[in-house]
Order: sequence, then structure tokens, then C-alpha cells
Amino acid sequence: MNYLKKFTALSLILLSVVVLAACGNQSSKNYTPKKLNVQFVPSSNATAMEAKAKPLEGLLSKQLGIPVNVSVSTDYNTIVEAMGSKKVDVGFLPPDAYTLSHKQYNTKVLLQALRYNYLEPNDRQGNRLQDHYYAQILVRKGSGIKSLKDLKGKKIAVQDTTSAAGWVYPAVDMLKNGVNINKDNIQTVQVKGHDQGVLSVYNKNTDAAFVFQGARKLVTKDAPDVMKKVVPMYTTAGIPNDTITVRGDMSAKWQKKISQAFKDIIKTKKGHDIMSTVYAHQGYKNSKDSDFNQLRQYEKRAENLNK
Repeated sequence: MNYLKKFTALSLILLSVVVLAACGNQSSKNYTPKKLNVQFVPSSNATAMEAKAKPLEGLLSKQLGIPVNVSVSTDYNTIVEAMGSKKVDVGFLPPDAYTLSHKQYNTKVLLQALRYNYLEPNDRQGNRLQDHYYAQILVRKGSGIKSLKDLKGKKIAVQDTTSAAGWVYPAVDMLKNGVNINKDNIQTVQVKGHDQGVLSVYNKNTDAAFVFQGARKLVTKDAPDVMKKVVPMYTTAGIPNDTITVRGDMSAKWQKKISQAFKDIIKTKKGHDIMSTVYAHQGYKNSKDSDFNQLRQYEKRAENLNK
């Protein structure tokens, strides 16, 4: 009889552990925010950008029925770590930051931004919305650099090695065409910002620069003749536009609510003004993790370049 009591007690304890574990697993995938923390990655001066983005708090709060706090991170890595530590619920992540955050913290992509296309030769804005953008290699007009192989022995302005447009896509495409940026007597100069990449070519400090298409428009005030003097020599395949991503444990119900809220907000005049000013977003489309598989292939090739 005493053995039976012990066995029954042990069984109840084990059952409790299983139930608690199950509840824990369930709650880890069903986070329901009481207050939503939204963070942007700075594309310009962080303080000025935060001031422009702050009005989004009221619009989101009205849509979701909970308080919303909007802030701007210091850089890509900061926002990825903040989402991993559950300090940020929603992040406006560039594609490379998204793939990193998904790999490390299983974040969930909800939406991709839609922007207007650019038309050559002067980066005129078109009227077609697209979910991707392009990287370009810029050179000075009349430099004699007409192909990727002509970049051997040249000096190139680049961004950080995690930047899709400022390093990954152009460097990998060069490798595909027989030019290794780390081995073919090429000198790279890391600059902070795509506008600085454009100016480095304009001022003859470098022979070429890796930038996103449209970057020349960033410097037209300082260099009115930039379109004539600095021209695209090469354009890559399309790179996924930046994302609206949520922390990995966000409930499916709230993923849908947040996704719909952003879609509805950008259709309003006030919401569109905010998002087009901050990030040039014109709309949003549903996104899924597999949309970034081509980017991952490029990133893998780029990692081998850095070894």
C-alpha cells in the first residue's frame, strides 16, 4: 500500500512537470504585448529620424488598442540584440539584419516595404512599386572602367561587410566574374554611408563605390553635377527591401494584428507621410522567410571572401 502511494505521488509530480513544460512551450510562442516597443534602424541622423517617426506611436496605438513606444537604434547590431533579448517587439530591419536576427533569435518577418523604382540615367523616380532594390558600382565618367574585370588594381569605397548593397552583392558578383576583391590588388576603403561612397568617387578619392541605386540623389545639393560625373558601371540582381519583423515568440494573432495595422496606417495620409519621409515606404506586402533565400546564398559566398 505504501509503495502504491509513493508511485501515485511520483506519477503526479511527473505529470505536473510535463504540464508545466507544455504550458511553458505554449507561452513561449504566444507572447501577447501589453505595450508595444517598435524600433527603427537609423538611415540618417538618429535624433532627427526619431522626431519624424514618433507620431507613429499614436497611429499604432489607435489601431492596436495598447500603448506604443517608437525609438531609433544606434545601428543594425543593436536592434538585432534588442529583439533577441525581448526589449524590442517590432523592428524595421534591413534584409541583412533580418537574416541575422532570424538565424540567431528566430524572429518572424511580417512585411516587406514597397518603394518606387528608379530610372536611369539620372535615378529618376518611376511609378512602379517594387519589393526589391538594386546595388550598383559607380565610377567616374570617362574613367575607362567599363567591366568588372577593369576593377582589378583599383580603389573601391565600400560599406561594412554585412551590407547587402554596400558589399555583399557587388563583391560576390565580381567573384562570379573572376575578380576577387581581396586578392586582385584591389584596395577597399570603408566609408560610413552610401552618400560618402558617391562623394568618394566624385572627389576622385576612389575609383569606384558600392552603393544602392538612387544613392547619387543623396548628394545633389553638395554636388549638383554628380549625375554627369558619376555613373553606374554595373547593377546587381534585386535585393529584398527592408522588413517589418517581430520577435520570435509573438503570437500568431498579434502577428496578424500588427501586420494589418501597418497596412492600414500607410494607406492614410498621415501614416503615408510618416513612412515615406522616414524610409520612403509607399506600401507593404506580406513576406515570408523563404523570400530571403537568394540573399542568404550571396551572404554565404561573401563569408568565404572574408576568410
